[in-house]
Amino acid sequence: MLSASPQPRFGIMTAPQQVDYRDVQRVWLEADAIPEIEHAWLFDHLLPIGGDPLGPVFEGWTLLSALAAQTSRLRVGVLVTSNRIRPPALLAKMAATVDVVSDGRLDLGLGAGSRPSWPGARREYDAHGLPFHDAKHAIGSLAEACTIIKRVWTEEEPFDFDGTYHQLKGAFGNPKPVQSPHPPLMIGGRSKSVLRVVAEHADLWNVPGADFADALERSATMDRLLDELGRDPATLTRSIHLPVSYDDPARTREAVAAAVRAGFTHVIFGLPAPYPEGVARWVADELVA
Repeated sequence: MLSASPQPRFGIMTAPQQVDYRDVQRVWLEADAIPEIEHAWLFDHLLPIGGDPLGPVFEGWTLLSALAAQTSRLRVGVLVTSNRIRPPALLAKMAATVDVVSDGRLDLGLGAGSRPSWPGARREYDAHGLPFHDAKHAIGSLAEACTIIKRVWTEEEPFDFDGTYHQLKGAFGNPKPVQSPHPPLMIGGRSKSVLRVVAEHADLWNVPGADFADALERSATMDRLLDELGRDPATLTRSIHLPVSYDDPARTREAVAAAVRAGFTHVIFGLPAPYPEGVARWVADELVA
């Protein structure tokens, strides 16, 4: 007998740029009361990557902690955290704190960081005095970060780590996350080098869905990488970020149906700002139902 396919889980993403804090808060609190919406996400940029380059943008993890404290049901996360911005042991501490604040509702989204070819995102590193290494460094650092974060979450004694990109002495985390053995790790990305890290370390993999043909190609690559590692594909949840059109919900529904047929069972709706009143209810009624 064939086993039933997992039911898709739907969520929203509110990029905290060119908006007011109260706008994001309103949408998350509304979504928290709607069972059809199971997860909610922010992004991790320090300067706007769309609209007015000098407009407002909120830091993702501090905003996430505030929203985690005000919600009670939604799984919460950052889609995805740039591994270039925070040292991994520090990020592990931050994530454990949010998991405690949320009573075990965190999914840790992590990625290599902005592409070097994207000046609009690159400028935030220069503006904050953050190093911006080449792609090889970014991927190697990401792989080590996955190991470090899980060890900080789970090791019962301080440990040293002597890697190529990260060196730690006496690393230790207390309190531990609420979730056991640790919060799920989502890695976002589409390059083959990132997909290798996903295949080895991640519980969820997120890919942009605006170019669906590309998402399908990357998913096929993921199948091959999992097979090379001897990993059961069913142990990796495939997540897709789909842009939403308020004026044409049918187009978004068609994209959802195609994604689910292709094996993406974790769907994140990217909500453009400004957010209409009742937008979370609209998502449930027009896109999910």
